[in-house]
Amino acid sequence: MKAVIQRVKHASVEVDKDVIGKINNGFLIFLGVCNEDTVVEADKLLAKIIALRIFKDDNDKTNLSLKDVNGELLIISQFTLYADCRKGNRPSFINAGNPEHANNLYEYFIESAKKENLVVQTGSFGAEMKVDLCNDGPFTVVLDCVDGKIV
Repeated sequence: MKAVIQRVKHASVEVDKDVIGKINNGFLIFLGVCNEDTVVEADKLLAKIIALRIFKDDNDKTNLSLKDVNGELLIISQFTLYADCRKGNRPSFINAGNPEHANNLYEYFIESAKKENLVVQTGSFGAEMKVDLCNDGPFTVVLDCVDGKIV
């Protein structure tokens, strides 16, 4: 399972010109799932994301976590994180999880985040989405979880 986490001042996602998710201060998470991923990877990845201390404290040091700043989450499914560009110029997505499996883990990840008492907004799995954001920093972190370990 892969995640691209962007610390944002605000972010929103729209489908068919309708805003379906919107957050203020927090993380925009692009989440990719492969067929080998399980709830173990989802749990490990979510725990790491919540614990990341990448918000600034009073001394301007990145020392605060999402919960420390009452941060919000916007979680967007992103199968293209598994793009394989090694051959030719057209990416292959053979490593991305099949849609049913990927959607199940995406929904599990969302429900798990909600259980952490966080404000959680989402995109729409499989939809054509437009994402708008104000990256704070900019600050972007890429996490990959394989066999239950952050690598």
